[in-house]
Amino acid sequence: MTATVEAAAPAAPAKGERASQILQHHGALMVLAATVLIGAIAFDSFATPQNAANIAVSSSFIAIIAIGMTFVIISGGIDLSVGSSFVLAGVLAAYGSRYGVLVALLLPLAVCGTIGLVQGLLVARTGMAPFIVTLAGLLGMRGLMLAVSGEGANTYLVEDDAFASLGQASFLGLTVPVYITLGLFVLGAILLQRTGFGQSVYAIGGNEEAAALMGVPVARVKTLVYVISGLLAGLAGALNAARLSSGVTILGAGLELDVIAAVVIGGTLLTGGAGGLTGTMAGVLLLGVIQSLINQVGTLTSSFQQVVSGAFLALVVVVQRLLHRAQHLS
Repeated sequence: MTATVEAAAPAAPAKGERASQILQHHGALMVLAATVLIGAIAFDSFATPQNAANIAVSSSFIAIIAIGMTFVIISGGIDLSVGSSFVLAGVLAAYGSRYGVLVALLLPLAVCGTIGLVQGLLVARTGMAPFIVTLAGLLGMRGLMLAVSGEGANTYLVEDDAFASLGQASFLGLTVPVYITLGLFVLGAILLQRTGFGQSVYAIGGNEEAAALMGVPVARVKTLVYVISGLLAGLAGALNAARLSSGVTILGAGLELDVIAAVVIGGTLLTGGAGGLTGTMAGVLLLGVIQSLINQVGTLTSSFQQVVSGAFLALVVVVQRLLHRAQHLS
């Protein structure tokens, strides 16, 4: 007698669960679209090509850093050093520009990438908390920047025209950093969604012990995400120096908080294991649009953006908790 075994089809997700998943993955895009629509209706000068270009250009630097931060947070970590990496890279790039465009680019990338490697090794190999390791990196790199710039008294000017053009040249109304950001977004999305490395990042963030039992090289992957974060923060700082034609020493304070806010607002869970670069880009643009709307109002100071960003972040975290609970109850 032959027994027939029928495989049960996986149950389709309930409507509530599907809705919570849509909000989790695409909520930032929905809010961004609604905010843009409101701005276009309320202000005549908001929905113009020039204003859109301004938002894209000003958001490109934080977007580059946020790409690296997305990898780190999905893996279950955090990188508080990116603001210091950004300003240190700008000073090093301006200083290195006297030796040509290659040195201006490679010097900050080498330094910030090496610091990211050290931080990654400390987190992955010693089990130290990412918060403590990268907080030490924040303080250390800020001190290194002050040492290189004579306690901030020396502002190095960009002396290579080819390097300066990387931050200032424009095509179709958009500067080079915007196109670099788009290219990095595409590459990062492919790496995160279409490669074994990306799947390992998700697995580690979801359950590190289970990932190790499945054969995922946990220490190597965790180290690499901090290297990626350091390199991208260094690149953003170098490009910003090219845009400003100098290595400004007063930048970067609190930048790491803006980056983390953009990533979390974009739907990446601080607990790790979930998120993506599309949401991160939406989060970055949403913060840029909010700043533009504040400028349109005219009676509000730029510091008001911090209030709005903080409120958005708190709201998103609460919504994420509620959605996570709803998914488990469905």
